[in-house]
Amino acid sequence: MIIDQVLEKNQEFLRNFKGEDPGKRPAKKLAIVTCMDTRLTDFLEPAMGLERGDAKIIKNAGNRITDDALRSLVVAVHSLGVEEIMVIGHTDCGMANVDFERLRETMEEKGVPRDFIEELGLEEWILAIKDEEKNVIEGVRTIKEFRAIPHDIPVHGLIIDVRTGELKVLHRD
Repeated sequence: MIIDQVLEKNQEFLRNFKGEDPGKRPAKKLAIVTCMDTRLTDFLEPAMGLERGDAKIIKNAGNRITDDALRSLVVAVHSLGVEEIMVIGHTDCGMANVDFERLRETMEEKGVPRDFIEELGLEEWILAIKDEEKNVIEGVRTIKEFRAIPHDIPVHGLIIDVRTGELKVLHRD
């Protein structure tokens, strides 16, 4: 099982790690909402020059600005000292190509009842995107319009190319 591999690697890590506490507040006073895509792991932060403790990073499928993402941003701004926000999408996002029929089939194959899938309203619930760049711009707008985020907090929108690491600015406050 993967859990066994993870625990073994953790023991290796502990043998070599001296321990540190960078604190709860992000050193760069930055919060990032980005995608959970595996290609961004150990890729996005180095491409941005970020290290452990520099930023609060909120991840979800398609870097969508959901109620939960907004909740996390409110905590980051009002409790953890965040003074700047970035919404960062990426090229070739899987959420831009969701095959809902296949998703329904897979869910049913794994035992999710058909009536529950219909009850979810899958297309609306999944929040698939049609265009990565438009999704980022929409996310920036949603954050800027959210009354619990102060208007003086800059909110930027970027796209990272998953092949090259190049950042493209779509919106800069």
